Amino acid sequence: MKKIDKKIVGYAVNQSSKNSEKKKSSPINLSKDDRAEVIRMHEKLERPEILVGSTYKVKTPISDHAMYVTINDIVLNQNTDDEKRRPFEIFINSKNLDHYQWIVALTRVISAVFRKGGDVTFLVDELKAVFDPRGGYWQPGGKFMPSIIAELGYIVEKHLISIGLLTTTELDEHQKELLEKKREEYENAKKQQDAFSKSEYPEGAQLCAKCNETAVIMLDGCMTCLACGDSKCG
Repeated sequence: MKKIDKKIVGYAVNQSSKNSEKKKSSPINLSKDDRAEVIRMHEKLERPEILVGSTYKVKTPISDHAMYVTINDIVLNQNTDDEKRRPFEIFINSKNLDHYQWIVALTRVISAVFRKGGDVTFLVDELKAVFDPRGGYWQPGGKFMPSIIAELGYIVEKHLISIGLLTTTELDEHQKELLEKKREEYENAKKQQDAFSKSEYPEGAQLCAKCNETAVIMLDGCMTCLACGDSKCG
């Protein structure tokens, strides 16, 4: 037995004869000054005192009171060339207390996803895919909304587009010109009698499953949407 008179500052494992050809491990230094630092993969963001955001009004025909959706953003890399706005939290206010529980739960979950960071755009499709079992409702202008949650999804989408996190998929000039030409041909063929009709699309148009606009008509033997250009014939 060998007596140790000095303070132990490190150690190493002696290799056996079988592993003599392998490279020996470096001694592990236990001194406080040389300890490895923990590398965090994500920046820990604290809520600033002031956040910028937008408030959107939602008035549905199935409720007497409007809802006000506020989405606040945090500004990253402020006053630099890499300055970006990212959603940080969401609030929903309404005088209608019938939906108070799910509103609180939904806002907390969405805010938690926003603060987690990463790609939060998946929330848009998830919210827009929620259907009310009692049926949806029609917005002014003829757009069908399957549920209140789906309308919140459209609001989140609109906000993400405004801050540059999503891009709009608009039709090009050639597609718009072609749809406008086909629309004129359809209207002339049908000879719509109601001169005071305020409908944006031709009478008898059907609901589009892609954009929820009542703009699907028969063009050249194929059901085609005049709003988004979606066609059953591809």
